[in-house]
Amino acid sequence: MARFMRLDVLQAMIAGGLVPVFYHQELETAKKVAQATALGGARVLEFTNRGDHAWQLFSELSRWCAAKRPEIILGAGSIIDPGTASLYINNGANFIVGPCFSGEVARICNRRKVAYLPGCGSAREISEAEEWGVEICKIFPGGEVGGPAFVKNMLGPMPWSLLMPTGGVDATRESISAWFQAGAVCVGIGSKLISEDLIAAGNYDALAKKTAEVLQWIKEARSRAAHGN
Repeated sequence: MARFMRLDVLQAMIAGGLVPVFYHQELETAKKVAQATALGGARVLEFTNRGDHAWQLFSELSRWCAAKRPEIILGAGSIIDPGTASLYINNGANFIVGPCFSGEVARICNRRKVAYLPGCGSAREISEAEEWGVEICKIFPGGEVGGPAFVKNMLGPMPWSLLMPTGGVDATRESISAWFQAGAVCVGIGSKLISEDLIAAGNYDALAKKTAEVLQWIKEARSRAAHGN
């Protein structure tokens, strides 16, 4: 079951502004990624349900986080059905992310008071997800649905919405600035942050430094947005 309360998970996402996203088929590599992003200052981490037996890897990673890095809030991504959501929740998922909205998944998460962040790409999808109790909607794929302008335009008539673009968010100052200036509450970044090159080279120090850099850019972007710059 989840180690963190849903409200605490959502607040951590909002406070930090960054959700690193990854999958790797080797448990030891997954541990090193989790360690590096945590050292860089990221409290939240999404492990995607992408490969065969991914839930078993997740279960072991969840146990490792609880024992070695208890501050890490580990969640599961690429979840599209209630059975898989239940499986991951029962193996320690503190939040569930999906590429699209599912009322059945929302119901499962609500029963267990686990945060659910479904992928949305229109005002109708965002509104429907919010009717089901979703607090933060994942805007996916962020670049293809309209980029930062989509977030800005959605928040015009729906200023209460909390939007997390994923896909199309680069680990650069320019990209981070554009998304947060538009009003994103947090961002999900996958291979643009946890790149195959860094993993292949075993350069986890660089991953930690990049994570810290992105978090600093988020702080700067929020400060500029708050002052109207």
